[in-house]
Amino acid sequence: MSELFVYITKTSTYMPGEAVDNDTMESILGYVGGRPSRSRQVVLRNNGIKQRYYVLDPQTGIPRFTNAQITAEAIKGLVGDGFTLDAMECLSTGTTMPDQLMPNHGVMVHGELGNKPCEVVSTAGICLAGLTALKYAYLSVLAGASRNAVATASEVPSPVLHARNFDAENEALVAQMAARPEIAFDKDFLRWMLSDGAGAFLLENQPRAGGLSLRIDWIDIFSYANELPTCMYAGAEKAEDDSLIGWKLLTPEEWASRSIFAIKQDVRLLNENVVKYTLGKPLKEVMIKRNLSPEAIDWFLPHMSSEYFRKPIAECLENTELAIPQERWFTNLSERGNTGSASIYIMIHELLESGRLHQGQRVLCFVPESGRFSGGFMHLTVV
Repeated sequence: MSELFVYITKTSTYMPGEAVDNDTMESILGYVGGRPSRSRQVVLRNNGIKQRYYVLDPQTGIPRFTNAQITAEAIKGLVGDGFTLDAMECLSTGTTMPDQLMPNHGVMVHGELGNKPCEVVSTAGICLAGLTALKYAYLSVLAGASRNAVATASEVPSPVLHARNFDAENEALVAQMAARPEIAFDKDFLRWMLSDGAGAFLLENQPRAGGLSLRIDWIDIFSYANELPTCMYAGAEKAEDDSLIGWKLLTPEEWASRSIFAIKQDVRLLNENVVKYTLGKPLKEVMIKRNLSPEAIDWFLPHMSSEYFRKPIAECLENTELAIPQERWFTNLSERGNTGSASIYIMIHELLESGRLHQGQRVLCFVPESGRFSGGFMHLTVV
């Protein structure tokens, strides 16, 4: 019996609107309390992002697209060379924040596309949501449950990052006669880190003729939620014992006055643990399980939320005896921004389009997630 493989045969991305530079971003996201952010310049200096994309209209701040719509646009980019939307047998979507609490993101995307009935699934998570969606699609084709599958990852955080969402909290601080009313750093920090975008992959059980395909060799995902508390969250508030108080236990007045639905991150917890628990610990297991060596990797694609982590990642690779020279790293963080779960899709698409991939090359992808500290790895071979 011949061995079965699954291939990424087509890739597509959708970046909404025009690129937004560092000097323009706050005018689009708005000024909380009518004042420029005191942390913006510091955060941008460390994260190395030069431009990003938003679904927001630059003049009004009103979203021009939903998450489901930009995901659908990325999928439409796969059409051609014999593939049609009606030929899609399985749709697997991943995102951090869908447009609504229910129904799931995948069926909303299916509704936007209007294609024939097909299997639809949506995976929840933060940065790893795209990789878990991809793994479902991969396993579906590998098992023979479907002849093809489309996997997607998308993020639209900009409407949540807009200043209007913090007005009630700012007013509450004014009412308390705070010396300088401003939202906490754990919320303001992320306003200068996150951006919008979507990616889509077509997976098939045969490589596509006349071009390069990427064979998925394996995908490994690890969670360390059993060892560490929550680091990045939304729709909740942290208690003193580090447990989460979910939005359902809070009043609508508290939702507004505390910006409960804002995206928050414990920066201290992040800096102390993210590289160790998303890369160092799981990579040791992967290296043994998959017999990895630096010489056997032609390209390393790390999803970095910030250039701040480049040096710690390099040091961790060296300490784990997988020191991959940085000339073999590929990242587009500075030009595309941090698009969360969609980042690895956008990176793979752009590397494939760059002409730098060649037959037989091996690609190692790394996706960290700081929600409760998880790490994901994917190994591809160019065919």
